[in-house]
Amino acid sequence: MTELEIIMKKILIVEDDLSIRTELKELLDNSGYEAETLKDFENAKEVILKSIADLILLDINIPGMNGEMLLREIRKESDTPVIMVTSRTSEVDEVLSMSYGADDYITKPYNPTILLLRISAILKRLDHTDNKQKYRDLYVYPTKGVLSNDSGELSLTKNEMIIFKHLLDRQGNIVSRDELMTELWDNNEFLGDNALTVNISRLRAKLADFGYEDAIETKKKQGYILQ
Repeated sequence: MTELEIIMKKILIVEDDLSIRTELKELLDNSGYEAETLKDFENAKEVILKSIADLILLDINIPGMNGEMLLREIRKESDTPVIMVTSRTSEVDEVLSMSYGADDYITKPYNPTILLLRISAILKRLDHTDNKQKYRDLYVYPTKGVLSNDSGELSLTKNEMIIFKHLLDRQGNIVSRDELMTELWDNNEFLGDNALTVNISRLRAKLADFGYEDAIETKKKQGYILQ
């Protein structure tokens, strides 16, 4: 991984208007960001979660599910910062967007300088709160839900990252299922016992596929250890 790849932030543009989408991409590319655009609106949620973006510019009026509903679905699995971009001026839309988990809200026609300042402010705040950790040769980015090394990136769901980070913070020590359940509840993720088992199984499988087959050891009747 080069220094440039570490520094450059990826921004995903979710906008169905081609001219605005092109304008936003050009603005962001020229401002030192790695800008990508969403073209598959039919599977928008899945594409967004797989994009591993640092920030999402999300229009309210998009085909299929509207932007606010899409944001609510994204928030079930990801804390990636989202700025809502819309031509609406109603305060109701702003309140709804923020209540669904938007980090900021800007109306069209937007001022490019103001938009860039808001993006910069959110990303700087993220850098201060999302200090990366290390696990073996992996860098861990909790807010982005990403584990990365020189060979690539592994994307985790919100629940998988909560579990992994809790195990990492207590690496080498046994962590009980009750402790993991409490951690998830403290993060407003209400999982039952069976759902916890499923999430741990998926996390273990993802780590194994990424080359860490022995990462999580199960201690019967006690809990789990991240080795």
